[in-house]
Amino acid sequence: MPINIIDTAERIIAAHESRTPVDTLIDSTCGPTKADAFRVQQEVIRRRVAAGDAVAGFKLGNIAKAMQSKFGVDEPDYGYLLAGQFRPENLAISADEFIEPFIELEPAFVLKKSVGGPHVTAVDIIAATDYVVPALEIIDSRVRDWNIDIHDTLADCGSSAAVIIGSTPRKLSEVNLADTPGEIRFGGEVKAKGNTSAVYGSPISALAWLCRRISEYGIGLEAGQLVLPGSILAAEKMIPGQQITGHFDGWGEVSFDYAIT
Repeated sequence: MPINIIDTAERIIAAHESRTPVDTLIDSTCGPTKADAFRVQQEVIRRRVAAGDAVAGFKLGNIAKAMQSKFGVDEPDYGYLLAGQFRPENLAISADEFIEPFIELEPAFVLKKSVGGPHVTAVDIIAATDYVVPALEIIDSRVRDWNIDIHDTLADCGSSAAVIIGSTPRKLSEVNLADTPGEIRFGGEVKAKGNTSAVYGSPISALAWLCRRISEYGIGLEAGQLVLPGSILAAEKMIPGQQITGHFDGWGEVSFDYAIT
């Protein structure tokens, strides 16, 4: 039985709005395809835009081996980012907004021109990039206990929940994204460490991979969008009452308070 696009999208939206996860999203015994799962995501986005939100970017997730091991998904996911997901740095974000959130650290790309197609290379990504900025992404599955496979997370917009960007933009020539260490701290305690090289060798190459993959759906990355290439480290489960900081060596950091409700 194929995925019921409308019903599945409605269940995702209801779980998001109520902060109540579903036990099962997509039945893997029914032979779902990744294309149908992405169609569910597009229906979710269509409805949220119709309700007043706007597409502001795109994300790639689970491309680092540490992330695939963390959640048992053996291939990358990807999805749209909405303007309503962006939060100010250094301010409070309430734990009431999420189900079971984790935090990731990524170098976010802001594009000055559109890029896409089945033959995109790292050169095209470099030419299309305006600047990069430190970013934290909150991921939060709408499936109970993160019991997901690739079809679930594709339908669920790459499990994305919120994005916080820092205030230290850099040109690509000012950073070395093939080898920049980074870490996540809760308060003053380091909870996870990684390196940008974990993201497909370089996040630049990861975004070229993303463009080639989503070209199968007839879409690309658009000028002015912010694009996340995937976390440099294994996502850490968020703990209310902590200041959460993502730090890149020699570049900058981004923080917010994860508030107890």
